[in-house]
Amino acid sequence: MIVRAVAAADLAAWGRLYAGYAAFYGVAQTDEMRATVWGWLMDADHGTEGLVAEVGGVVVGLAHYRAFARPLSASVGGFLDDLFVGPEARGTGAAEALVQGVADVGRARGWTLIRWITAEDNYRARGLYDRVAEKAKWVTYDIKL
Repeated sequence: MIVRAVAAADLAAWGRLYAGYAAFYGVAQTDEMRATVWGWLMDADHGTEGLVAEVGGVVVGLAHYRAFARPLSASVGGFLDDLFVGPEARGTGAAEALVQGVADVGRARGWTLIRWITAEDNYRARGLYDRVAEKAKWVTYDIKL
């Protein structure tokens, strides 16, 4: 398994996986929305970056991440926005490899932590997360604008 930065040639595979991610969470997503996110990933000046997991030349998973300021600790952390592995590759270690790939990026950049959220009922993923990270005590709130 190879974890690497997402590249322009990954568009079709990434689009299939990202549509699957949206479907998993029941989020309506259009081609235009995916095009926007893809544009962010391909724009070196945008804060959103991506990794893919590849097995035998086939992209089987994705992760999107970005830096975020941590004023209270006067440091920078990394936020893992999206993590998805296609159903055909679940159980192969791809998800853990992607999480570790983001952590490797963070270590190289001097980030102090990697943070992410997941749905409370995402039990399969939470089994991995409980093994590789510490569950935070923070509760998340949203104001829809």
